[in-house]
Amino acid sequence: MIALIDYGAGNLTSVRKALTALGAEYDTPASPRELGRFSAVIVPGVGNFAATAALVGPWREAIGDAVRGGTPLFGICLGMQWLFEGSDEAPEVAGLGVLPGRVTRLHGDAGQRLKIPHVGWNALAFRGRNGTAPHSRLLRGLSTGAHVYFTHSYAAPVTDACVAETSHAETFASVVERDNMFGVQFHPEKSSEAGLQIIRNFLDVARAC
Repeated sequence: MIALIDYGAGNLTSVRKALTALGAEYDTPASPRELGRFSAVIVPGVGNFAATAALVGPWREAIGDAVRGGTPLFGICLGMQWLFEGSDEAPEVAGLGVLPGRVTRLHGDAGQRLKIPHVGWNALAFRGRNGTAPHSRLLRGLSTGAHVYFTHSYAAPVTDACVAETSHAETFASVVERDNMFGVQFHPEKSSEAGLQIIRNFLDVARAC
């Protein structure tokens, strides 16, 4: 059973549709105390990083405890940014901090007509040798260059946890993965078959735990 976290900033309708289409069992826990009955956690999200302040306190503690206990965690868009230490978009709000680094604003490039926010389809560039994604369970079945749908103004840095990056005037982490922690900057539920494959891969991870 997947815990789909509702903190008032998630695009839950489209995520629910994707999970239903893939035959996943999921529920939205009403309180952090319920997390113990779930095999995996999905934190979706759209909008300003300040919205994650709703997760400060019991939710942050419960999700952090679950991750440290081996429960798979999947952050989507703002949910992925929340995995990091924090964001310049709302410096007063701490992230979950399970991945090092801070989220910063994209700059764009007026000369190339690369506007901010970055909205639309863009490619994933796998960071492994010869365009592969070594040891990535989330990207299984996909090839470098796969296109997915983005809508964001801030992005996470390219660190050791980054298994795929994307360029929009500058390069940022579009897929992160470390142990039982996974995240994507784009919206897999709106990214056609490539996005569904990523969600399917996470569900496979959850079933194996």
